[in-house]
Amino acid sequence: MTESKADRRSPLRSPWAVPIVVAGAVVASLAAQPLLAVGESNDLPDISAEELVARVLEAEPQPMSGTVVHTARLGLPDLLFTEATGADPMSLLGGSSTLKVWTDGEQRSRVALLGAVSEYSVVADGADVWTYSSSDDEAVHYSVSDADRARLEAMSEKARAEALARKAELPTPQEAAAEALAKAEESSSISIDTQTTIAGRDVYQVVVAPDTDATLVERVVVAVDGETMIPLRVQTWSTQDQTAPAVEISFTDVSFQMPNESVFEFSPPAGATERDVVVPLPDEDGEMPAHEGTEHQKPTVTGEGWATVVEFQGMDMAELVSSDPGTMSGMPDRLVGSDEAQDLMDEFTPDHSGGMGLDNAALFEQLTTEVPEGRLLSSTLLSILMTDDGRVLVGAVPADTLRAMA
Repeated sequence: MTESKADRRSPLRSPWAVPIVVAGAVVASLAAQPLLAVGESNDLPDISAEELVARVLEAEPQPMSGTVVHTARLGLPDLLFTEATGADPMSLLGGSSTLKVWTDGEQRSRVALLGAVSEYSVVADGADVWTYSSSDDEAVHYSVSDADRARLEAMSEKARAEALARKAELPTPQEAAAEALAKAEESSSISIDTQTTIAGRDVYQVVVAPDTDATLVERVVVAVDGETMIPLRVQTWSTQDQTAPAVEISFTDVSFQMPNESVFEFSPPAGATERDVVVPLPDEDGEMPAHEGTEHQKPTVTGEGWATVVEFQGMDMAELVSSDPGTMSGMPDRLVGSDEAQDLMDEFTPDHSGGMGLDNAALFEQLTTEVPEGRLLSSTLLSILMTDDGRVLVGAVPADTLRAMA
């Protein structure tokens, strides 16, 4: 069977990492308005911001389960989200979405995105990941080759965990917080906010504020369970709106008991379409192997910290967003070497497998506006400029910054 673009994505990345990238590449899995009635709490001992960050990053993973609500106010067209009435990753770009999460605290986890009448699930067990979409009635098993599996077994525990890190898979507060807090002391100031309660738990709140005004990110607020040091809510505020966070991901209920074993067992429903996809493991430098006939293109990185801008070159956007699948014939499977750039390209490459009512050309027109330099996607947390000369500039910076660089 011919592999689609989705087939080529690593199971170590999300099968729907694209919406996450478009929503906010650098910080898109973070924050929005409070979804629970929360109240102040003064029951936890005082702690410094630096100590809290260190304890969160050093905390042992915990078995847990619960309900997570993801809310986004990215300033993107409402039409995109009214089309996504089912459990579609596109729904993460606007409004609120509900997810159920389970983890054994080690290598097994399950996350289910719930729609009104459908569900999208991701079940992970080490190097094996299964996805199931009830809307498409399709189950996909992502795995690694026997050689890569042997490499995994030979790695240290830390290296194995890094190799299997599923960035932006299905958003959870832990994943959202890890990236923000890991960078907290590099280009940010950190402080402690008022203690509060979330999902019935007393939590600390640590505020990470960029040390530059050259970014769209105003601050990131991470609520941390006072007992387990597990993040229970992450909010990202934009400089464009002080009335409510731009994106929020928050537990509404949580349990730190070991989930039932059956939760981590995956078997597709009777009659579902099934596919097996073997994907390569990143090399020692974290790079994915190049496909035959292609070379890795290293992006150009300008700036640092929150004001970083990444530039990719050699993109023919007109061809990539064409509604005619024939225009894609002869193009390499992997358009660029970078996972981030590949995800971006996949977002605007036609997918004729059905799904939402919008084709990619229409989606491209809705998401972007015409500017003298090319096409611009501008949201409250991320700007993407696609120039007429084949460059793509991405950053959590104002759109004018990218246009000035073009």
